[in-house]
Amino acid sequence: MTLSETDLDHLRHCVELAREALDDGDEPFGSVLVSGSGEVLYADRNRVKDGDQTRHPEFDIARWAGENLPQEDRAACTVYTSGEHCAMCSAAHAWVGLGRIVYAASTEQLVGWLAEWGIAPGPVRPLAVRDVAPGVPVDGPAPELEAEVRALHARLHGVGS
Repeated sequence: MTLSETDLDHLRHCVELAREALDDGDEPFGSVLVSGSGEVLYADRNRVKDGDQTRHPEFDIARWAGENLPQEDRAACTVYTSGEHCAMCSAAHAWVGLGRIVYAASTEQLVGWLAEWGIAPGPVRPLAVRDVAPGVPVDGPAPELEAEVRALHARLHGVGS
């Protein structure tokens, strides 16, 4: 599917949040929750640097939505994110019943970059959202943002992009 200009605008916001995270010494991920009517309901970035590796913005969005939105509203929402959800975040997203996911860079892309740079994989198998939550509609990646997202991850790992 071709991403709309609205999708790309929200993804650019996610990349800015990812940059903010990196500038603060954290991993470069940012996400935005948008209601079915187009209202930004929640926006955040990674906050794992202090030791809680579950502080991914996508996980926090799922938790927030589960506590603050009626089930029927959750399904109409879209979660935009700079990087495709990890397995933990995909599961949380599906369990609370959120709708569409749109990402700037895929898990496959990130895994490829890390391998290219000689970076060891993390402790959780890198799975696509569809492998964890097959019923969730997913769109991405956004080729328009690939170089920018790659550069953020290169900077995190101290390598050339």
